[in-house]
Amino acid sequence: MDVRRKLEILADAAKYDASCASSGTDKRHAGDGKGIGSTEGMGICHSYAPDGRCISLLKILMTNACMFDCRYCINRASSNVQRARFTVDEIVDLTLDFYRRNYIEGLFLSSGIIRSPDYTMEQLVLVAKKLRLEHGFKGYIHLKTIPDADQELTSQAGLYADRLSINIELPTDDSLAALAPEKDVRAIRRTMGGLRVRLEEAEAEKKSAKAPRFAPAGQSTQMIIGADAASDRTILDTSANLYGSYRLKRVYYSAFSPIPDASADLPLAAPPLMREHRLYQADWLLRFYGFSVEEIAGGAGMLPLDIDPKLAWALRHREWFPLDVNRASKEQLLRVPGLGKKAVDRILTARRHRAIRSDDLRRLRVSPGKVLPFVVLADHRPQGSLLDSERLAERLRPQVQQLSLAL
Repeated sequence: MDVRRKLEILADAAKYDASCASSGTDKRHAGDGKGIGSTEGMGICHSYAPDGRCISLLKILMTNACMFDCRYCINRASSNVQRARFTVDEIVDLTLDFYRRNYIEGLFLSSGIIRSPDYTMEQLVLVAKKLRLEHGFKGYIHLKTIPDADQELTSQAGLYADRLSINIELPTDDSLAALAPEKDVRAIRRTMGGLRVRLEEAEAEKKSAKAPRFAPAGQSTQMIIGADAASDRTILDTSANLYGSYRLKRVYYSAFSPIPDASADLPLAAPPLMREHRLYQADWLLRFYGFSVEEIAGGAGMLPLDIDPKLAWALRHREWFPLDVNRASKEQLLRVPGLGKKAVDRILTARRHRAIRSDDLRRLRVSPGKVLPFVVLADHRPQGSLLDSERLAERLRPQVQQLSLAL
C-alpha cells in the first residue's frame, strides 16, 4: 500500500479525536537557521472537518489496527475496516514535507495498540525523537500516550512532545467497564498522576538553564459524549475532578458518532452537536469564571441547548441583578451574560477614569442587547418588569435562521 493511500485511511481514522489544539506551548522557531519549523503558526493553513472540528495539525494514526475491542470505536479489533500502518520514517517524512509546504503547524499522532502497549508507545516516541534530534524540527508535537505502557516511556515522550494526552474515554468508570472492558481506568488515572508529578518537577526545574523541557503544553484528555446515559452534570463533575486531581490543561468533549455494525449497547443516533458546544461553554465557566458544577448543571443535570449556560444561570438567579457595572467586583461582573473575561478587564480599566455609560459598551466591545437587561450604568437602569418578565429568555434566545441555498 502506498503512502498516499495510507494517509487517506489513517487521517480519516484520526478524525474522531477532538483534542487537536496546539495552544499552550512555549514559542520556538528556526529563524536562527538551525532546524525546521515553528510553534508560532505563521502561514499555516487551517482546515476543518464537516462537523466543525479544527484539524490544523497533521492529524493521523500510526495505525488503525488495534488489539482492543472498544464498542464505541470504529477501529476496534472486530471492526470491518481497511487497516493500514505507517512506518516511523514515513510519518517523519510526511510531517517535514507538509510543514515545508505550510500545510500544517505540527503533528498530532495517536495509534491503535499493536503487539503491546509498550511496543506501540516506543514507536510513537521514536517518531517525535527523530523529528527533534535528527531533523531539528521545532514545530508542535502532540502525542497520545498509551495508559498501560511503562511510565519510563511516557517520561521519554514528554522530552520531545509539546503536549501529552491520555483519553479518559467515558464520563464514568461503569461506562468504561461496560463499553471498553479491556481498558483499565486505574491505569489511565495512574498515568495521568505520573504525568502530573513529572510536569511539576519540570516546573520546579525551570530555574536551571540545563533543565530539559518536558511537555510545556501540559496534558489533556478527551471524553466521548452521548455513547452512554451520563448526564451533563456527571460529565462536568468528572471534568472538575480531572482538573483538580491532575491539573489538566484541557478536557475535550467529542460527540459520539454512530459506527457501522455497532453494538446494541450503543445509541442509534448521535447526540446534538450543540450539546458538545454547551459542554465546552460550561467547561470554560468552571475554569475561568468561578462557577461550580452545581451552579451550572444543578437541577435536572442537563444543560439547555437553546441558551448558553451562563445566561441559563442568570435567568435562574435574577435576584443577583441588576448589577452596577461601576461598583461591582470582577467576580460579580464575570457572571453577567454577555461579559467575557477580556471585556470585564476593559471595564475595570475604563471605570477608573470615569463612570461607564451605555454608549461606552460598544467601544469596550460589549454587545448591549445581551448585557443591558442585567446591569446598571451611569445613564441606564433596566425596568424591573423586564428583568422579572418570563419573556426575557425568549428575547435573549438566539434566533434560528434559515440558511440560503443560493450559490
